[in-house]
Amino acid sequence: MDGIKYFSQDLNVEGKKIIIRLDLNVPLKNKIIQDTTRIDSVIPFLEILIKKKAKIIILSHLGRPKSKNEKALSLTPIYKYLKEKINTNIFFFMGDIDEKTLEKTNYLKNGELLLIDNIRFFQGENENSELFAKRLSTLAEIYINDAFSCSHRKQASIHAITKFIKKSFGGPLLKQEINAINSVIKEKKEPVACIIGGSKISNKINVISNLMKNVNSIIIVGAMANNFLKYDGHNIGKSLVEKDSEKIIKKIYLEAKKFACNILIPEDCIVSSDLKGVGVQKKPSSIGDNDIILDIGPKTIKKIDEVIDKSNTVLWNGPAGYFENNSFANGTNCIAKKISENTSNKSLISIIGGGDTVSAVNKVENKLFFTHLSTAGGAFLEYLEGKDLPGLSVLK
Repeated sequence: MDGIKYFSQDLNVEGKKIIIRLDLNVPLKNKIIQDTTRIDSVIPFLEILIKKKAKIIILSHLGRPKSKNEKALSLTPIYKYLKEKINTNIFFFMGDIDEKTLEKTNYLKNGELLLIDNIRFFQGENENSELFAKRLSTLAEIYINDAFSCSHRKQASIHAITKFIKKSFGGPLLKQEINAINSVIKEKKEPVACIIGGSKISNKINVISNLMKNVNSIIIVGAMANNFLKYDGHNIGKSLVEKDSEKIIKKIYLEAKKFACNILIPEDCIVSSDLKGVGVQKKPSSIGDNDIILDIGPKTIKKIDEVIDKSNTVLWNGPAGYFENNSFANGTNCIAKKISENTSNKSLISIIGGGDTVSAVNKVENKLFFTHLSTAGGAFLEYLEGKDLPGLSVLK
């Protein structure tokens, strides 16, 4: 998306109050952060703003709270983590967005930081309320959206706020995300391969259709591949499958032929009778009524390796199997290691996107290398579809 105004580090922000919208939506278990990737990625830019003596107000969400009473979705653990990692005074505000909030921001000194509790605790956020957005805008002079992963949503802290604040910019992480995806769909280095996983084919049909015009191969893995195997006449047993997917798959095959895009589906699978069981390798033609397809097999992995070796660019969204159980994580792990290997020897541009994919990659013990690792899910996919994202269009 061209024409976005990005924050320039040449801009003098000393003494100025800046609202920065971040995505600190991290997984929690018993109020303990399970994966700090999203927080760690924003710290360098926060430290730049601190060094530039700005007064920083952070807005973020956590989960999808239905009311302010959902204490489990408070940003308190994130506040504590930021205090450990950043060497400045950091304050936490848990009240309403009103005169008291404004007073609190007026007490901020240069280089200090205020984190406001879960922005989705406020009804006006989810409704993209202009009244709520106007209230938010009184807290600062400058607004920075550095949450690409939320930019597909029309919410007050992403969209409506830009109508009322003096200056609005995209942040460095947002710019990095857009440049990475554009390297696949606009400034591509061919051959380009795309690996698409996940469960629902209907959620990704438009993505696949748009990608076919821009890539040479699309590899279908994960539960999504079950639909293709069933379409090709194979028994998929008790495997996860989407109802009425036949028309979608027929359309994909027709479009693939039109754009000369090669569609690859699994040649062998790892199956089990339950999610906790032991995996057995089977050809699609040998799958039984009680089998559940939970991973791709070694022949499919070898085929994917060959495609990656022939490619100059790879985009990957969605794990290859039920990676939560190590018995069915081999396909995902092998894809991750192969892409990393080819990226580290500089023969490959690699873009990895989607929350589940990132979680799967983070489980691999080896240190992995990718050109770009995106935690964005819905925004990543909608941008790939070619949609105009609300949070980006207002930054033009």
